Amino acid sequence: MIHTMAVTPTGEVLTGIPLAELQLENYAWIWADFDMPTEAETLLLDTYFHFHPLAIEDCMHILQRPKLDYYEKVQFFVLHALNDQTLEAEEVDLFLSHNFLVSYHHDQKPEMNEAWEQVKSEIHSRKGWSGGPMAAAYRVMDKLVDKYFPSLYNIEDDLADLESRGSTESVEELMGQVFDVRGRLLKLRRTIVPMRDLMYRIVNSQHVQSNGEERIYFGDIYDHLLKLTDMIEVDREMTADLRDSYISLNSNRMNSIMKTLTVITTVFMPLTLIAGIYGMNFKVMPELEWNYGYFGVLLLMVVLGIGMFGWFRRSGWFK
Repeated sequence: MIHTMAVTPTGEVLTGIPLAELQLENYAWIWADFDMPTEAETLLLDTYFHFHPLAIEDCMHILQRPKLDYYEKVQFFVLHALNDQTLEAEEVDLFLSHNFLVSYHHDQKPEMNEAWEQVKSEIHSRKGWSGGPMAAAYRVMDKLVDKYFPSLYNIEDDLADLESRGSTESVEELMGQVFDVRGRLLKLRRTIVPMRDLMYRIVNSQHVQSNGEERIYFGDIYDHLLKLTDMIEVDREMTADLRDSYISLNSNRMNSIMKTLTVITTVFMPLTLIAGIYGMNFKVMPELEWNYGYFGVLLLMVVLGIGMFGWFRRSGWFK
């Protein structure tokens, strides 16, 4: 489906006009949004707008790395939206010129609808620097980047919850959750870092059609991406610290178990020796003829076991 927005020289906004009926010279600028386009609609990128074949090819072959290409009178942007369910990147392409903006995406994007409505509202209210293709492109980028924050905040909430549950769950379960969080952070990083690099290029490029005021707005998006990148790095360090803490906790628990088993084994070793000696089947064993030998050996074992236990305790084995 193709959504169109045409702005007249007097500032009137017209929507829903078929592309075949749109004459660019009759309007101040237009925005055509290719939302889940069919093959026939995709052909209009060539037959109506006459975009460069390489740019059209990039639209068809997903998923491209975020980038900015310059063609004659047209800038081509590859952006990444974020699927908040899978945290996978989804491509959004923009063709920007002085009198039109063309957006192209294979999936429905709530961010695009929000940007669309905001641009219409700003044109009507005449607020800010709205009214041009560059302003609309900024709104699209801003909405895409804003969508990154809730996913990262959810991950930080999970990290805080992991820290609080460190003493109530098994180390195996906690380690699995830590690695799950690290995997989600890695997915976000793969989306955010390339977008940050692209925005840096936009802010510092002399080819992008924007004035000084517009660059301030794009710089604000770049600042948001820098903040997101820093948050991801901090969260990754936190997961590494949690992982090391859980590994140390598991080692301490294992050492405690091994120490307990060692003490028990050490206490029973001499008792086993005594039982083994008196379990031999020699005919000549003087102690076997003693009427109280059985009780004497048991008493010896008890005294020996208690004595060894007390000795280990004084030596600090149970601290």
